[in-house]
Amino acid sequence: MLLGEIVIIILNFAGALALFLFGMKLMSEGLQKIAGDKMRAILGKITDNPLRGILTGTVVTTAIQSSSATTVMVVSFVNAGLLSLAGAIAVIMGANIGTTVTAWIITLFGLGESSSAFSLPMTLGAISMIFTFSKKDKLKSIGEFIIGLALLLVGMNFLQQAMPNLEEYPKFLETLATLSNYGFWSILIFTVIGALLTCLVQASAAMMAITLVMCYKGWIGFDVAVALVMGQNIGTTITANLAAMVANTAGKKAARAHLVFNVIGVIITLVVFRPVMDLIAHITTNMVGANPYLPVSAEGYSPEAIPMALSLFHTFFNVVNTLILVWFIPQIIKIVNWMVKTLPEDEEETFRLKFISGGWMNTAELNMESARKEIENFSKRMLRMYTFLPSLRTAKDDEEFDRVMQRIEKYEDISDHMEAEIAKFLTKISEGDLSKEGSQRISSMLRIVDNLESIGDAIYQIAMTRKNKREMAVHFDDEQNANLQHMTDLVQRALDVMDTNLKTDYNKIDLDAAYDAERAINQYRDQLRTRHVDALKLGIYNYAIGSAYSGLFALYEKLGDYVINVSEAIDNSKKVENNN
Repeated sequence: MLLGEIVIIILNFAGALALFLFGMKLMSEGLQKIAGDKMRAILGKITDNPLRGILTGTVVTTAIQSSSATTVMVVSFVNAGLLSLAGAIAVIMGANIGTTVTAWIITLFGLGESSSAFSLPMTLGAISMIFTFSKKDKLKSIGEFIIGLALLLVGMNFLQQAMPNLEEYPKFLETLATLSNYGFWSILIFTVIGALLTCLVQASAAMMAITLVMCYKGWIGFDVAVALVMGQNIGTTITANLAAMVANTAGKKAARAHLVFNVIGVIITLVVFRPVMDLIAHITTNMVGANPYLPVSAEGYSPEAIPMALSLFHTFFNVVNTLILVWFIPQIIKIVNWMVKTLPEDEEETFRLKFISGGWMNTAELNMESARKEIENFSKRMLRMYTFLPSLRTAKDDEEFDRVMQRIEKYEDISDHMEAEIAKFLTKISEGDLSKEGSQRISSMLRIVDNLESIGDAIYQIAMTRKNKREMAVHFDDEQNANLQHMTDLVQRALDVMDTNLKTDYNKIDLDAAYDAERAINQYRDQLRTRHVDALKLGIYNYAIGSAYSGLFALYEKLGDYVINVSEAIDNSKKVENNN
């Protein structure tokens, strides 16, 4: 084979695969936009009931056509403490079942000479729908889904055309034949190959498509195809594990559980490999009238037999393994607890983005959910930073005071980094295809993170004022300390309301409670200011004490302004959603 021929084959194959993946992406994005927040809300309400978790994982993955997206969301929910490890494992089991739908779409509609025959009419109808209903996001998203499906089918057709006739390349056939002639060891070899290729491609659907085309073309036999599929089930876990690299220990455990479940499933299947293959072959023969074990040259051979058998196996593999392993979730948890050790609290408090590093998904809608979870985490850190302030007043010695100051300084540095990284991530999302609602939500989130960082700055300024007061040996009397403590409590209430609103559905936030908390802070600030002016006139305390005292309650009020800005930004997003 000439070098030029090899290059042409590789380029044609790569182009066909790219078209297939682009169609898959459009189809997945369209479905996710249609679903909106519903899929994320469903995942967020999962209990520890294994059956409900499996059904949820199956339905969500079937709807969004991406098991990787589902598992990354599951990792983020476990990371945030919104989903237990047991519940996550059940959802992941269901996601494995839901992902088999892709293989059936390809088998039933994407193979054969007429696989793309109706793709152009579908595309024409979808484009007409998008232009006609361009202002209606749901109908536009339906059109995108249809175009994605059409491109997927066209991509499959091109993949088939890009596959060269192996009869012209006997050496390659000999290599495949040699690797296939080691009996059970061949199964293990191709399982490893399937896992490695899926890790490299980072798309199990693409590897399944390639495997199905190779079956259809007669490149590989039934046993080899099944081994590749088992390997793909292991290789596809790499996405969730990459997303969990920067997650906390709970998120890492969820990702490892995905790997453990699929590896155990492959081991179980290998133990009963021959009986399972015979069962699938028997069912396929009854369905299409051809045995998938028949070679290309044998009488009665049908090119549809192996792809049909492979789709049956893919479904059988995931369903049966789920039915078996669902009873062993506690044991899987023990394994992942052994694999991932819990980190000390000090190490958990270092700067680490939990949801948006290493877990980039190919749809803006799901990336927005990752950003939202990161914003909730940002808020949690700022509330924790605020709780350090009282310790500055009650510190018994300079060593204790300095230790608290160091923690506040560390959190202030963390807040700067989080604001910069989240804003960069949101900006990247905004460059994608977003609905009007999505664009407004990005704008609101940018405003939120800016104010959360300002909250961190205000807390740091309060701490520095306390430090300067201590260095200047300025002391407050009991009434001043009591007044500042009451102001501290009022701001704490406002922070709690803000944090609750960030964790709540944006359509259901309690803005009235946020304004009540803000009014209470402003009114009390006004009272303290009036008393402070009177105290200075009466000479109750000197200028140094008065300056430090008024500076502190003014900073607390300023902090409260940033807090109400966060809830107002959420409400702005809510108003746009309601207008749509």
